[in-house]
Amino acid sequence: MPVRLAILLSGSGSTYANLAERAAAGTLPVEIVVVISSRAEAGGVSLAQRYGQPCVVASRAEEVTAALLAHRVDLVAMCGWMRFYDPPAVLAGRVLNIHPSLLPAFGGKGMYGIHVHRAVLAAGVAETGCTVHLVTGDYDSGPVVGQRRVPVLAADTAESLQTRVQAAERELYPEAIAKFSASLQAPPAT
Repeated sequence: MPVRLAILLSGSGSTYANLAERAAAGTLPVEIVVVISSRAEAGGVSLAQRYGQPCVVASRAEEVTAALLAHRVDLVAMCGWMRFYDPPAVLAGRVLNIHPSLLPAFGGKGMYGIHVHRAVLAAGVAETGCTVHLVTGDYDSGPVVGQRRVPVLAADTAESLQTRVQAAERELYPEAIAKFSASLQAPPAT
């Protein structure tokens, strides 16, 4: 049985599309059972319609949790979710996020998207990357599930760096979800 995956998104849905296409191709062992968008006009909503996957628009934490429980999800993947969400106990340890830096560096409130890449360049660091982590009660603070490193090049702009980090994200996130899904399906140790 594939893991029942929920997607949380707020924007275009490009991260969601990557996961949905891999699931459809059989290279990601999940079934996307619901897409939850914080905005009715988000591009991810029309993607969910195109993929034939149920979509719920909800921005309050209580509404999000209710939709997740109603669809009996095993795992949740944040895919550009732009709202604070602290998973309740029933979902603790089952909500993943991908962040465009090597956490704990360049994480926290206000550190998302292009803002992260601008901060990386301003700091003058030699490398950055992306991190998949469990979502806990504070921004970008949960245990790390996986990371991928990306060098910062002398000629980089925030946009060029973002493009390369997003390419790394497209590989890391499905790998981390597959690995995490396998641990959910593993029989208990005896």
